[in-house]
Amino acid sequence: MKVAGFTFIRNAVKNDYPVVEAITSILPICDEFVVALGNCDDGTRELIAGIHSPKIKILDTAWDETKLEGGTVFAEETDKAFAAISPDVDWAFYIQGDECVHEKYLPLIKKEMEDNLADKKIEGLLFKYLHFYGSYEYYSHSRRWYRREVRIVRNDKSVHSYRDAQGFRIDGRKLNVKLIDAYIYHYGWVKKPEGIIKKLHSFTQFYIGDQWNPAEPQSFDFDYNNADNLVKFTDTPPAVMKNRMAANNWKLNLNEVKSRMSFRRKLLQQIENLTGWRIGEYRNYKIVK
Repeated sequence: MKVAGFTFIRNAVKNDYPVVEAITSILPICDEFVVALGNCDDGTRELIAGIHSPKIKILDTAWDETKLEGGTVFAEETDKAFAAISPDVDWAFYIQGDECVHEKYLPLIKKEMEDNLADKKIEGLLFKYLHFYGSYEYYSHSRRWYRREVRIVRNDKSVHSYRDAQGFRIDGRKLNVKLIDAYIYHYGWVKKPEGIIKKLHSFTQFYIGDQWNPAEPQSFDFDYNNADNLVKFTDTPPAVMKNRMAANNWKLNLNEVKSRMSFRRKLLQQIENLTGWRIGEYRNYKIVK
């Protein structure tokens, strides 16, 4: 069995993405790793090269600025990385620049790939998610966040990234997948308020396209109350994240974070907590095993 990792990234230094941690978190179970590196101006290439792994292949790309609206360019860049994977690879492990896998899950993930390799009806593996919010110490448990997503797919070139790189599809249809007992840790919203504002300002261009005004001031205070429900993270963090956490962590004052969940969302959340059923959940996949 041969496994490839793949991702896309642009200006990771400027936007403070933990892309090195993302890559190195899954590198031990990958035979190769393709990074689609967009046109950067901040030293991201040197950052990736500094991992010093012969497994890593950097694919230089230029983002199509005409496909910013709706985040379409994210899917296009993901597809470029996927297309560059060696043809003899069996499974492709996708990870975004603000995600990470705890090392404790790697043996299980590898075993799931091995166990399902011959079962051709399984086209991908579905992961659970923890969305950290505001601090490395808390994650948001709420219907606002997707709780599962496909991160491993077969090396089938009819597979393509979907929408804004949310997941994958084959010829427009949802993938048939197996849900596995492993988590992706998402750190995209773990930033100081000024960092969050910078991220929101930077990402606006990828969803409104030509309407984006890069000179528009962003002086508002970020509202952490949008988390809905913050839960204390009591487990050990991924080993690859420890240095970043030690250098960048700060305390989030929960006394200032108030839930704004409506009565309807509270009721739906209670049903989910009791039964595990998320009513009305959007699923870009079909669980078959």
